[in-house]
Amino acid sequence: MTRAYEQRFAAGLVLGGLLLVYWSVLRGLIDAWSTDDNYSHGFFIVPLAAYFAWERRRAFAAAVVRPSYFGLLVVAGSLAFLVAGLLGAELFLSRVSLIGAIAGSILFLFGWQRLRIVLFPLAFLLLMIPLPALIFNRIAFPLQLLASHVGESTISALDIPILREGNVLILANATLEVAEACSGIRSLVSLFTLGIVFGYFADRRPWVRAVIALSAVPVAILANGLRVASAGVAAHNFGAAGVEGLFHEFSGWVVFVIAFLMMLGFQRLLQRVLPPRVPQVPAAETMSA
Repeated sequence: MTRAYEQRFAAGLVLGGLLLVYWSVLRGLIDAWSTDDNYSHGFFIVPLAAYFAWERRRAFAAAVVRPSYFGLLVVAGSLAFLVAGLLGAELFLSRVSLIGAIAGSILFLFGWQRLRIVLFPLAFLLLMIPLPALIFNRIAFPLQLLASHVGESTISALDIPILREGNVLILANATLEVAEACSGIRSLVSLFTLGIVFGYFADRRPWVRAVIALSAVPVAILANGLRVASAGVAAHNFGAAGVEGLFHEFSGWVVFVIAFLMMLGFQRLLQRVLPPRVPQVPAAETMSA
């Protein structure tokens, strides 16, 4: 058996072992994606990460194999986090440990150089893991207030009487509460994921990719504020019934499309203002006969 086949056989054994150990964690993740609309995009993360890793297959195969025993320490630490998370009912800890165990296994089998090549796909997998409730709530409430503020400012600019008390908008014939589900955190997480993927394919410069991904934050806040404002305008004209049912669901999709178009426009602006450098090819010298 050649060395390449030995490496593949060892990788297959490790993969099978990880699936066995983390089976309950993986089932919990799939259940979370199925039941929590904030993380329904998780179903797309694994296939995309696999594609990013597949793109690097030639560089991965060409890299020097220098196994590192430090990988065993990383795997052991990840398994300790898994046990601690399961015993303490801390799902986030046990789920993150899965990515650490994969990284440690790659480091042990192949070394640092090959681990660096697949570091981006591994980091991308973090997006499939739901945030802890404590962190989620600390992000959601400020987003509720921001969406309420943007909505109030927009509605006031349209000369519609409105009063805001925290995350509650009071109009003449309706009262709207910007609840946690309307805070925009769902669109923020989805847009951030979309921004990473879009930036990856739209530009090869790392800093441009990072800027496009980070632009999801202000874009999501602005877009969700406009959604709240549109709900306020509808409530002003049609009452509370005007913002329930179909309008509420449909407006979410419309706002998400608008937010993506804003990100697309921002990327086009970046490309126009700061175009990528085209490598100059020296002109061939003409040879005299």
